[in-house]
Amino acid sequence: MSVMHIPGHEHQRPGEVTLEEIRSVMGNCQLCELGQTRTNLVFGVGYPHARVMFIGEGPGKNEDLQGEPFVGAAGKKLDSLLSIAGLTRDQIYIANVVKCRPPGNRNPRPEEIEACSPFLREQVRSIWPDVIVCLGNFASQWLLKTEMGVTKLRGKLYQTGHFVVCPTFHPAACIYHADWQPLLEQDLALVGAWLREHPTEGAR
Repeated sequence: MSVMHIPGHEHQRPGEVTLEEIRSVMGNCQLCELGQTRTNLVFGVGYPHARVMFIGEGPGKNEDLQGEPFVGAAGKKLDSLLSIAGLTRDQIYIANVVKCRPPGNRNPRPEEIEACSPFLREQVRSIWPDVIVCLGNFASQWLLKTEMGVTKLRGKLYQTGHFVVCPTFHPAACIYHADWQPLLEQDLALVGAWLREHPTEGAR
């Protein structure tokens, strides 16, 4: 992963740069045009040493207003499903591929994802989770470096360097496609099984 240049941390190890430092570097980010239309930058929220990190697509209306990811209907859906993986909201960290809401909830554009990617990479390095759950196409394709859609990727875990990666459907998609929710539940069950089989790996 590329390393963001924070003074004094040019050769930092995983976990060495804090989330607060990364957020400070972002400041009032204007690296892409989303910075001009957002209400709030939505950095991420959760346990800074989480074993499981969830990565979504981008903030929606409620997230943009509150400055926190997954606080709307998709967040409630995710909260209700976490127990399948044996997790609670306070045990995980949640971030998005882009930190600012695309107008009208449109898909993030490639240049917007590229502009935001260094910050997400550094969030991953700071937390250094064991498992990354990618919610939807954009997160899955970003992390697994593929153009394949999540429908074909889901259903199994991938080892990518240190990380076990679980691509699955975004909870928001399951609100409109109810037949996808059992598949999301199956994927979270895979994560839960892996965590039970590796109870202490990566603990800090």
